[in-house]
Amino acid sequence: MRHDARQQRDFSPAERHSDAVVHIVGMAVIALAVPALIVLTMLTRDDGSALLAVSIYGTALAAMIFCSALYNLNPQAPLRWLFQRLDHCAIYFKIAATYTPFALLSGQGLALTIGLWGTALVGMALKLISPARWRWLGLALYLGMGWAGVVAGRDVFAALPMPAVVLMAAGGVLYTLGVVFYLWTRLPFHYTIWHIIVLTATLLFYAALVMFLLD
Repeated sequence: MRHDARQQRDFSPAERHSDAVVHIVGMAVIALAVPALIVLTMLTRDDGSALLAVSIYGTALAAMIFCSALYNLNPQAPLRWLFQRLDHCAIYFKIAATYTPFALLSGQGLALTIGLWGTALVGMALKLISPARWRWLGLALYLGMGWAGVVAGRDVFAALPMPAVVLMAAGGVLYTLGVVFYLWTRLPFHYTIWHIIVLTATLLFYAALVMFLLD
């Protein structure tokens, strides 16, 4: 039985090429954005914990786009089963890492950070065992982690400048909307649309962090 949503139908060359373009653009943007963010952190913050938190976030961004490219751009690869697991695990890594600099730099989110990383480790373990068996649980964990700040991170948001909060909220809405396209497997270019939304939402969170560092 084929559990991979992408294998429920054949993708046209145009769909594969468009998805490749999104990944290539994403890798180029992140390759520039991560070093710039680290330099900005060094210029605006004088403590090692800030640099560590931002470095973890930057590593997660790179892991997300690289693992996604490995999996999505190599449909016939012998190690595709491994690439799929890495791709799914990188999503948990990225969600937890995205909250980390906001939570730690605000001085208000230690419990939230611990909870998110604990959940991420559970999710990654499930994905390593079987990416498809707990698919719906995995989606619930993704969304639950993404919106955890609304429930458990009020103190974190209170410490952020309002433009950063607005950008984070917009990014969260986009991520949630993207799940619709991820699941809409009969829609032409649904995976390309999904990845465009993910990249856009990622950049919104990145912009929010930049605003926080400059505040």
